[in-house]
Amino acid sequence: MEVEVAVIPAAGRGTRMRPATRALPKAMLPIVDRPAIQWVVEEAARAGAREIFVIVDPGVGVLIERHFNSQEEGPLAGLEHVNVHPIVQDVPRGLGDAVRTAATAVGNQPFFTLLVDNLVFPDGDVLPGMAAAAEAGSVVCLRELGTEFLARYGFIVPGEWRSEQVVEVLGAIEKPGVEAAPSKLGLIGRYLFTGKIFEALDHVEPGVGGEIQLTDAIHTVGEAGNCLGYVAADDLLDSGTPSGYLEASTILGAAHPDFGARYRAFVTEFTEGL
Repeated sequence: MEVEVAVIPAAGRGTRMRPATRALPKAMLPIVDRPAIQWVVEEAARAGAREIFVIVDPGVGVLIERHFNSQEEGPLAGLEHVNVHPIVQDVPRGLGDAVRTAATAVGNQPFFTLLVDNLVFPDGDVLPGMAAAAEAGSVVCLRELGTEFLARYGFIVPGEWRSEQVVEVLGAIEKPGVEAAPSKLGLIGRYLFTGKIFEALDHVEPGVGGEIQLTDAIHTVGEAGNCLGYVAADDLLDSGTPSGYLEASTILGAAHPDFGARYRAFVTEFTEGL
């Protein structure tokens, strides 16, 4: 499936990263030499997305515009043919509501959805594999997660395996816990949706935390036979917590083409002295 549109939910308070996010949006926190949001936009662009809609809190759109669409400094390297558009989510009502905010802009086109808290490892892109696995419906990215994540992530009800990496998704549950978990295949922040997700979101009632949960809409499209799961070969980097943020900065810094070698040497020397 060819996908030229991406939606990046980047609203929210970033409470897990306080006090760094008291004044600065979480998506604009720098990781190595660019803000977190740019890493995700670049990932979407590598997979073919040319129109990218970033869902933001009120007042944040100007920062997105200034960073990606600066008339003075010109386009960012590698993003010359990408258009980045902020869309304001007036009130945070959950991830599902954030995705639904882009419905008018996206229309009936298939689109990637990428969460800024999760970054791919160097050379670890999953979107092309998801697009290749797609048939006529949605595809969600999965990883087998440990028991400690069962109350923190959404998990799918698996059906028939189409290949070693592709499985039918018959439903999904948000933060099920150990007793209610239908599997250990967790949703890890990368999705490929068709317009049917908007239809499902229009009928989703507030769920866990009183929010409109994207997982509940995935459950709906899965029950209707319109969703597959793509099991990624690697985990994603969780940059949404202080410890994960440090790990992501170290891994992405060590792989940087310009100063990665120097940084790796520093880390080696430093850790050997501990």
